[in-house]
Amino acid sequence: MAEHYDVVIVGAGPAGLAATEAALANGARVACLDAHANLGGQVWRKDSAHGWPRRARRIINTLLAHPAMTWLPQTQVIAADAGELLLQDEKHALHISHNALIIATGARELLLPFPGWTLPGVTGAAGLQALSKQGWPLTGRRVAIAGSGPLLLAAAVTARRHGARVLGIYEQASEAAVRDFARTLWRWPGKAWQAAMLRSQLADIPYRCGSVVTRAKGDGALQSIDIDGPHGTQRLECDQLAVGYGLVPNVELAQMLGCALRQEGAHPCVNVDALQRTDKSGVYAAGEACGIGGRECAWFEGRIAGLAATGASVGATLLKQQQHARAFAATLHQHFKLDPYVHNLAMPDTLICRCEDVPLRALDGYDDARSAKLATRCGMGACQGRICGTALAELGRFARSGQRPPLFPARLSTLGEISSLSDTEGFVS
Repeated sequence: MAEHYDVVIVGAGPAGLAATEAALANGARVACLDAHANLGGQVWRKDSAHGWPRRARRIINTLLAHPAMTWLPQTQVIAADAGELLLQDEKHALHISHNALIIATGARELLLPFPGWTLPGVTGAAGLQALSKQGWPLTGRRVAIAGSGPLLLAAAVTARRHGARVLGIYEQASEAAVRDFARTLWRWPGKAWQAAMLRSQLADIPYRCGSVVTRAKGDGALQSIDIDGPHGTQRLECDQLAVGYGLVPNVELAQMLGCALRQEGAHPCVNVDALQRTDKSGVYAAGEACGIGGRECAWFEGRIAGLAATGASVGATLLKQQQHARAFAATLHQHFKLDPYVHNLAMPDTLICRCEDVPLRALDGYDDARSAKLATRCGMGACQGRICGTALAELGRFARSGQRPPLFPARLSTLGEISSLSDTEGFVS
Protein backbone atom coordinates (compact mmCIF):
# COMPACT_ATOMS: atom_id res chain seq x y z
CA MET A 1 0.00 0.00 0.00
CA ALA A 2 1.26 3.45 -0.88
CA GLU A 3 1.63 6.00 1.91
CA HIS A 4 -0.78 8.84 1.19
CA TYR A 5 -0.16 12.59 1.58
CA ASP A 6 -2.23 15.64 0.87
CA VAL A 7 0.71 17.29 -0.87
CA VAL A 8 3.98 15.82 -2.15
CA ILE A 9 6.78 18.24 -2.99
CA VAL A 10 9.68 17.11 -5.18
CA GLY A 11 12.67 19.31 -4.45
CA ALA A 12 13.84 20.94 -1.21
CA GLY A 13 15.35 24.19 -2.44
CA PRO A 14 13.76 27.60 -1.82
CA ALA A 15 10.70 26.78 -3.95
CA GLY A 16 10.16 23.43 -2.26
CA LEU A 17 10.67 24.84 1.23
CA ALA A 18 8.28 27.73 0.61
CA ALA A 19 5.67 25.30 -0.74
CA THR A 20 6.13 23.01 2.27
CA GLU A 21 5.78 25.89 4.71
CA ALA A 22 2.62 27.19 3.03
CA ALA A 23 0.98 23.77 2.74
CA LEU A 24 1.70 22.89 6.38
CA ALA A 25 0.27 26.23 7.52
CA ASN A 26 -3.00 25.26 5.85
CA GLY A 27 -3.29 21.93 7.66
CA ALA A 28 -1.98 19.60 4.95
CA ARG A 29 -0.06 16.39 5.53
CA VAL A 30 3.08 16.96 3.46
CA ALA A 31 5.96 14.86 2.16
CA CYS A 32 9.05 16.66 0.81
CA LEU A 33 11.75 14.69 -0.97
CA ASP A 34 15.12 15.52 -2.47
CA ALA A 35 18.11 13.67 -3.91
CA HIS A 36 20.39 15.33 -1.36
CA ALA A 37 20.86 14.41 2.27
CA ASN A 38 19.85 17.83 3.60
CA LEU A 39 17.11 20.34 2.94
CA GLY A 40 18.12 23.52 1.16
CA GLY A 41 18.70 22.49 -2.44
CA GLN A 42 21.60 23.99 -4.38
CA VAL A 43 21.05 27.61 -3.33
CA TRP A 44 20.87 26.82 0.39
CA ARG A 45 23.11 23.76 0.34
CA LYS A 46 24.41 22.97 3.83
CA ASP A 47 28.08 23.96 4.10
CA SER A 48 30.18 21.31 5.85
CA ALA A 49 32.20 24.06 7.55
CA HIS A 50 29.65 26.84 8.00
CA GLY A 51 26.22 25.18 8.03
CA TRP A 52 23.17 26.73 6.39
CA PRO A 53 22.67 30.46 5.82
CA ARG A 54 20.83 32.01 8.78
CA ARG A 55 17.48 32.40 7.02
CA ALA A 56 17.57 28.88 5.63
CA ARG A 57 18.54 27.37 9.00
CA ARG A 58 15.54 28.97 10.72
CA ILE A 59 13.10 27.76 8.05
CA ILE A 60 14.56 24.26 7.86
CA ASN A 61 14.57 23.71 11.62
CA THR A 62 10.94 24.82 11.84
CA LEU A 63 9.84 22.50 9.04
CA LEU A 64 11.70 19.47 10.38
CA ALA A 65 10.00 19.92 13.75
CA HIS A 66 6.47 20.06 12.27
CA PRO A 67 4.47 16.90 13.07
CA ALA A 68 2.66 16.86 9.71
CA MET A 69 5.87 17.04 7.63
CA THR A 70 7.68 13.94 6.34
CA TRP A 71 11.19 14.52 5.06
CA LEU A 72 12.52 11.96 2.55
CA PRO A 73 16.26 12.60 2.03
CA GLN A 74 18.42 11.06 -0.70
CA THR A 75 15.26 10.04 -2.50
CA GLN A 76 14.54 10.25 -6.22
CA VAL A 77 11.48 9.81 -8.40
CA ILE A 78 11.93 6.75 -10.59
CA ALA A 79 8.47 6.63 -12.17
CA ALA A 80 5.27 8.64 -11.92
CA ASP A 81 1.60 8.20 -12.68
CA ALA A 82 -1.49 10.28 -11.95
CA GLY A 83 -1.63 10.61 -8.19
CA GLU A 84 1.21 8.20 -7.45
CA LEU A 85 5.01 8.12 -7.41
CA LEU A 86 7.55 5.33 -7.29
CA LEU A 87 10.58 6.52 -5.32
CA GLN A 88 13.97 5.11 -4.49
CA ASP A 89 16.12 5.98 -1.49
CA GLU A 90 19.48 4.49 -0.57
CA LYS A 91 17.98 1.14 0.40
CA HIS A 92 14.35 0.81 -0.61
CA ALA A 93 11.70 1.41 -3.23
CA LEU A 94 8.81 3.50 -1.90
CA HIS A 95 5.27 4.08 -3.14
CA ILE A 96 3.49 7.29 -2.19
CA SER A 97 0.21 8.73 -3.39
CA HIS A 98 -1.03 12.29 -3.19
CA ASN A 99 -3.87 14.69 -3.77
CA ALA A 100 -1.51 17.36 -5.13
CA LEU A 101 2.04 17.25 -6.47
CA ILE A 102 4.36 20.27 -6.55
CA ILE A 103 7.34 20.04 -8.89
CA ALA A 104 10.18 22.11 -7.44
CA THR A 105 13.03 20.30 -9.17
CA GLY A 106 15.15 23.41 -9.74
CA ALA A 107 17.81 23.63 -12.42
CA ARG A 108 21.19 22.31 -13.44
CA GLU A 109 24.22 24.18 -14.71
CA LEU A 110 24.72 24.89 -18.40
CA LEU A 111 28.17 23.60 -19.36
CA LEU A 112 29.40 24.39 -22.87
CA PRO A 113 32.31 22.53 -24.48
CA PHE A 114 35.64 24.12 -25.30
CA PRO A 115 39.10 22.59 -25.79
CA GLY A 116 40.28 21.18 -22.47
CA TRP A 117 36.94 21.41 -20.64
CA THR A 118 37.19 17.76 -19.53
CA LEU A 119 40.56 18.18 -17.79
CA PRO A 120 40.65 17.43 -14.05
CA GLY A 121 40.46 20.81 -12.33
CA VAL A 122 37.74 22.20 -14.61
CA THR A 123 34.20 22.38 -13.20
CA GLY A 124 31.10 24.50 -13.50
CA ALA A 125 30.78 27.63 -11.37
CA ALA A 126 27.87 26.14 -9.42
CA GLY A 127 29.80 22.88 -9.33
CA LEU A 128 32.69 24.62 -7.59
CA GLN A 129 30.27 25.98 -4.99
CA ALA A 130 28.81 22.54 -4.35
CA LEU A 131 32.21 20.87 -4.08
CA SER A 132 33.62 23.46 -1.70
CA LYS A 133 30.55 23.34 0.55
CA GLN A 134 30.92 19.57 0.71
CA GLY A 135 34.48 19.92 1.99
CA TRP A 136 36.49 19.58 -1.21
CA PRO A 137 39.89 21.17 -0.43
CA LEU A 138 40.48 24.59 -1.99
CA THR A 139 42.90 26.14 0.49
CA GLY A 140 45.76 27.79 -1.37
CA ARG A 141 44.57 26.73 -4.82
CA ARG A 142 44.68 29.30 -7.63
CA VAL A 143 41.14 29.57 -8.99
CA ALA A 144 39.80 31.35 -12.09
CA ILE A 145 36.05 31.83 -12.49
CA ALA A 146 34.46 32.46 -15.87
CA GLY A 147 31.17 32.35 -17.73
CA SER A 148 28.20 34.65 -17.33
CA GLY A 149 25.90 36.18 -14.74
CA PRO A 150 25.84 36.96 -11.03
CA LEU A 151 26.49 33.32 -10.15
CA LEU A 152 30.15 33.99 -10.90
CA LEU A 153 30.33 36.47 -8.02
CA ALA A 154 28.66 34.04 -5.63
CA ALA A 155 31.04 31.27 -6.69
CA ALA A 156 34.03 33.54 -6.11
CA VAL A 157 32.84 34.47 -2.61
CA THR A 158 32.31 30.82 -1.71
CA ALA A 159 35.70 29.79 -3.08
CA ARG A 160 37.49 32.53 -1.16
CA ARG A 161 35.60 31.64 2.01
CA HIS A 162 37.04 28.15 1.70
CA GLY A 163 40.60 29.33 1.31
CA ALA A 164 41.02 29.62 -2.45
CA ARG A 165 43.13 32.28 -4.07
CA VAL A 166 40.74 33.72 -6.68
CA LEU A 167 42.78 35.09 -9.59
CA GLY A 168 39.97 36.75 -11.51
CA ILE A 169 36.37 36.70 -12.70
CA TYR A 170 35.90 36.61 -16.46
CA GLU A 171 32.43 37.63 -17.67
CA GLN A 172 31.50 36.99 -21.30
CA ALA A 173 29.00 39.87 -21.41
CA SER A 174 30.36 43.19 -22.58
CA GLU A 175 31.21 46.01 -20.20
CA ALA A 176 28.38 48.07 -21.71
CA ALA A 177 25.85 45.28 -21.08
CA VAL A 178 26.94 44.86 -17.47
CA ARG A 179 26.88 48.63 -16.91
CA ASP A 180 23.39 48.91 -18.42
CA PHE A 181 22.20 46.06 -16.19
CA ALA A 182 23.56 47.81 -13.10
CA ARG A 183 21.58 50.92 -14.05
CA THR A 184 18.32 48.93 -13.87
CA LEU A 185 18.85 47.72 -10.31
CA TRP A 186 17.11 50.71 -8.75
CA ARG A 187 13.89 48.81 -9.51
CA TRP A 188 15.05 45.96 -7.26
CA PRO A 189 16.74 47.53 -4.20
CA GLY A 190 17.32 44.15 -2.58
CA LYS A 191 19.21 42.91 -5.64
CA ALA A 192 21.23 46.12 -5.75
CA TRP A 193 22.21 45.62 -2.12
CA GLN A 194 23.21 41.97 -2.76
CA ALA A 195 25.33 42.99 -5.74
CA ALA A 196 27.03 45.72 -3.73
CA MET A 197 27.80 43.32 -0.91
CA LEU A 198 29.29 40.73 -3.27
CA ARG A 199 31.41 43.30 -5.06
CA SER A 200 32.69 44.70 -1.76
CA GLN A 201 33.85 41.22 -0.74
CA LEU A 202 35.63 40.85 -4.08
CA ALA A 203 36.96 44.39 -4.46
CA ASP A 204 40.56 43.22 -4.83
CA ILE A 205 39.79 40.59 -7.47
CA PRO A 206 39.91 41.54 -11.18
CA TYR A 207 36.49 41.51 -12.88
CA ARG A 208 36.93 41.44 -16.66
CA CYS A 209 34.00 41.89 -19.04
CA GLY A 210 33.92 40.70 -22.64
CA SER A 211 36.28 37.88 -21.68
CA VAL A 212 35.93 34.20 -22.59
CA VAL A 213 38.04 31.19 -21.64
CA THR A 214 38.83 29.59 -24.98
CA ARG A 215 41.10 26.75 -23.91
CA ALA A 216 42.23 24.86 -20.82
CA LYS A 217 45.67 23.25 -20.88
CA GLY A 218 47.53 20.76 -18.76
CA ASP A 219 49.32 17.43 -18.67
CA GLY A 220 46.81 15.18 -16.94
CA ALA A 221 45.32 18.08 -14.96
CA LEU A 222 44.64 21.78 -15.42
CA GLN A 223 47.74 23.99 -15.47
CA SER A 224 46.73 27.08 -17.46
CA ILE A 225 43.95 28.70 -19.47
CA ASP A 226 43.71 31.01 -22.46
CA ILE A 227 41.37 33.99 -22.05
CA ASP A 228 40.21 36.01 -25.06
CA GLY A 229 39.32 39.55 -23.95
CA PRO A 230 39.08 43.11 -25.24
CA HIS A 231 42.88 43.42 -25.36
CA GLY A 232 43.62 40.08 -26.98
CA THR A 233 44.46 36.65 -25.59
CA GLN A 234 46.22 36.17 -22.28
CA ARG A 235 47.50 33.01 -20.65
CA LEU A 236 46.78 32.48 -16.97
CA GLU A 237 48.34 29.75 -14.85
CA CYS A 238 45.86 28.27 -12.39
CA ASP A 239 44.95 25.09 -10.52
CA GLN A 240 41.20 25.31 -10.82
CA LEU A 241 38.81 26.72 -13.41
CA ALA A 242 35.07 27.15 -12.81
CA VAL A 243 33.03 28.00 -15.92
CA GLY A 244 29.28 28.49 -15.76
CA TYR A 245 27.06 29.83 -18.52
CA GLY A 246 23.83 29.93 -16.55
CA LEU A 247 21.20 27.37 -15.58
CA VAL A 248 18.76 25.07 -17.36
CA PRO A 249 15.37 24.02 -15.88
CA ASN A 250 14.97 20.39 -14.75
CA VAL A 251 11.74 19.38 -16.48
CA GLU A 252 12.10 15.59 -16.71
CA LEU A 253 9.45 14.82 -14.10
CA ALA A 254 7.02 17.26 -15.69
CA GLN A 255 7.67 15.66 -19.08
CA MET A 256 6.99 12.20 -17.66
CA LEU A 257 3.65 13.39 -16.31
CA GLY A 258 2.74 14.93 -19.67
CA CYS A 259 2.71 18.53 -18.46
CA ALA A 260 2.76 21.21 -21.14
CA LEU A 261 6.13 22.89 -21.62
CA ARG A 262 7.19 26.15 -23.22
CA GLN A 263 10.52 27.19 -24.67
CA GLU A 264 12.83 29.58 -22.85
CA GLY A 265 15.53 30.16 -25.41
CA ALA A 266 16.93 26.78 -26.43
CA HIS A 267 15.53 24.95 -23.42
CA PRO A 268 12.05 23.93 -22.23
CA CYS A 269 10.44 24.90 -18.93
CA VAL A 270 7.14 23.99 -17.32
CA ASN A 271 4.16 26.06 -18.42
CA VAL A 272 2.03 27.24 -15.48
CA ASP A 273 -0.73 29.74 -14.81
CA ALA A 274 -0.74 32.54 -12.23
CA LEU A 275 -1.39 30.02 -9.42
CA GLN A 276 1.49 27.77 -10.56
CA ARG A 277 -0.92 25.15 -11.92
CA THR A 278 0.20 23.00 -14.84
CA ASP A 279 -2.31 21.69 -17.36
CA LYS A 280 -2.47 18.40 -15.43
CA SER A 281 -5.03 18.31 -12.65
CA GLY A 282 -3.45 18.38 -9.21
CA VAL A 283 0.06 19.06 -10.53
CA TYR A 284 1.81 22.35 -9.76
CA ALA A 285 5.31 23.62 -10.52
CA ALA A 286 7.39 26.39 -8.97
CA GLY A 287 10.81 27.98 -9.18
CA GLU A 288 13.51 27.31 -11.75
CA ALA A 289 11.57 24.44 -13.35
CA CYS A 290 9.21 27.16 -14.64
CA GLY A 291 12.08 29.24 -16.03
CA ILE A 292 15.27 30.53 -14.44
CA GLY A 293 14.27 33.29 -12.03
CA GLY A 294 16.49 33.18 -8.96
CA ARG A 295 15.99 32.52 -5.25
CA GLU A 296 13.35 35.16 -4.51
CA CYS A 297 11.26 34.17 -7.49
CA ALA A 298 11.47 30.52 -6.44
CA TRP A 299 10.36 31.41 -2.92
CA PHE A 300 7.32 33.40 -4.04
CA GLU A 301 6.27 30.75 -6.56
CA GLY A 302 6.72 27.95 -4.05
CA ARG A 303 4.51 29.78 -1.59
CA ILE A 304 1.86 30.37 -4.27
CA ALA A 305 1.93 26.68 -5.23
CA GLY A 306 1.70 25.54 -1.60
CA LEU A 307 -1.32 27.74 -0.98
CA ALA A 308 -3.07 26.81 -4.23
CA ALA A 309 -2.44 23.09 -3.74
CA THR A 310 -4.24 23.19 -0.40
CA GLY A 311 -7.16 25.28 -1.62
CA ALA A 312 -6.12 28.45 0.21
CA SER A 313 -6.49 31.88 -1.34
CA VAL A 314 -3.46 33.58 -2.82
CA GLY A 315 -3.19 37.28 -2.03
CA ALA A 316 -2.65 39.97 -4.62
CA THR A 317 0.51 41.14 -2.86
CA LEU A 318 2.16 37.73 -3.24
CA LEU A 319 1.24 37.57 -6.92
CA LYS A 320 2.69 41.04 -7.44
CA GLN A 321 5.93 40.06 -5.70
CA GLN A 322 6.25 37.05 -7.98
CA GLN A 323 5.70 39.16 -11.09
CA HIS A 324 8.28 41.69 -9.90
CA ALA A 325 10.82 38.90 -9.37
CA ARG A 326 10.14 37.49 -12.83
CA ALA A 327 10.67 40.95 -14.32
CA PHE A 328 14.13 41.00 -12.73
CA ALA A 329 14.90 37.60 -14.26
CA ALA A 330 13.89 38.85 -17.71
CA THR A 331 16.17 41.88 -17.34
CA LEU A 332 19.04 39.67 -16.22
CA HIS A 333 18.63 37.34 -19.20
CA GLN A 334 18.51 40.27 -21.59
CA HIS A 335 21.78 41.81 -20.43
CA PHE A 336 23.73 38.59 -19.92
CA LYS A 337 22.65 36.88 -23.13
CA LEU A 338 25.40 34.60 -24.39
CA ASP A 339 27.56 35.92 -27.20
CA PRO A 340 27.51 33.58 -30.25
CA TYR A 341 31.29 33.41 -29.89
CA VAL A 342 30.78 31.18 -26.84
CA HIS A 343 28.80 28.71 -28.96
CA ASN A 344 31.68 28.22 -31.37
CA LEU A 345 34.57 27.37 -29.07
CA ALA A 346 34.47 23.59 -29.54
CA MET A 347 36.80 22.14 -32.17
CA PRO A 348 36.00 19.00 -34.24
CA ASP A 349 38.03 16.85 -31.83
CA THR A 350 36.56 18.42 -28.65
CA LEU A 351 34.65 15.85 -26.61
CA ILE A 352 30.93 16.61 -26.42
CA CYS A 353 29.70 13.52 -24.57
CA ARG A 354 32.11 13.02 -21.69
CA CYS A 355 30.47 9.77 -20.59
CA GLU A 356 30.96 8.01 -23.93
CA ASP A 357 33.97 9.97 -25.28
CA VAL A 358 32.13 11.28 -28.35
CA PRO A 359 33.85 14.20 -30.16
CA LEU A 360 31.97 16.94 -31.98
CA ARG A 361 32.99 15.69 -35.42
CA ALA A 362 31.23 12.35 -34.76
CA LEU A 363 27.89 14.17 -34.71
CA ASP A 364 28.25 15.70 -38.17
CA GLY A 365 25.52 14.61 -40.56
CA TYR A 366 22.84 13.87 -37.96
CA ASP A 367 19.66 15.93 -37.82
CA ASP A 368 18.24 14.84 -34.48
CA ALA A 369 19.40 13.65 -31.08
CA ARG A 370 17.95 10.15 -31.42
CA SER A 371 19.80 9.39 -34.67
CA ALA A 372 23.05 10.72 -33.23
CA LYS A 373 22.57 8.67 -30.06
CA LEU A 374 21.92 5.41 -31.93
CA ALA A 375 25.00 5.86 -34.09
CA THR A 376 27.49 7.32 -31.61
CA ARG A 377 26.12 6.56 -28.09
CA CYS A 378 26.12 10.30 -27.40
CA GLY A 379 23.86 10.80 -24.40
CA MET A 380 23.77 7.14 -23.34
CA GLY A 381 26.14 7.47 -20.40
CA ALA A 382 25.59 8.01 -16.70
CA CYS A 383 24.15 11.53 -17.05
CA GLN A 384 21.67 10.35 -19.73
CA GLY A 385 22.34 13.40 -21.89
CA ARG A 386 21.75 15.96 -19.18
CA ILE A 387 25.12 17.59 -19.95
CA CYS A 388 25.82 16.85 -23.61
CA GLY A 389 22.19 16.95 -24.72
CA THR A 390 21.67 20.30 -23.05
CA ALA A 391 24.89 21.66 -24.53
CA LEU A 392 23.96 20.50 -28.04
CA ALA A 393 20.55 22.15 -27.74
CA GLU A 394 22.21 25.41 -26.66
CA LEU A 395 24.66 25.17 -29.55
CA GLY A 396 21.76 24.75 -31.99
CA ARG A 397 22.80 21.28 -33.14
CA PHE A 398 19.49 19.62 -32.24
CA ALA A 399 16.91 19.72 -29.48
CA ARG A 400 17.06 17.15 -26.71
CA SER A 401 15.08 13.98 -27.32
CA GLY A 402 12.29 13.05 -24.93
CA GLN A 403 13.10 11.66 -21.49
CA ARG A 404 12.19 8.03 -20.86
CA PRO A 405 11.79 6.46 -17.44
CA PRO A 406 13.45 5.70 -15.16
CA LEU A 407 14.43 9.32 -14.59
CA PHE A 408 17.55 8.26 -12.67
CA PRO A 409 19.57 5.03 -12.44
CA ALA A 410 17.51 2.52 -10.49
CA ARG A 411 18.10 -0.83 -8.83
CA LEU A 412 16.48 -3.86 -10.50
CA SER A 413 14.47 -4.42 -7.33
CA THR A 414 13.04 -0.90 -7.71
CA LEU A 415 12.21 -1.41 -11.38
CA GLY A 416 10.30 -4.52 -10.37
CA GLU A 417 7.92 -2.27 -8.45
CA ILE A 418 6.89 -0.28 -11.52
CA SER A 419 4.23 -2.84 -12.43
CA SER A 420 2.23 -1.80 -9.38
CA LEU A 421 1.62 1.68 -10.77
CA SER A 422 -1.76 2.25 -12.39
CA ASP A 423 -0.39 2.79 -15.90
CA THR A 424 2.67 0.76 -16.81
CA GLU A 425 2.50 0.98 -20.59
CA GLY A 426 5.12 3.72 -20.77
CA PHE A 427 7.56 1.95 -18.51
CA VAL A 428 7.79 -1.52 -19.97
CA SER A 429 8.57 -0.54 -23.55
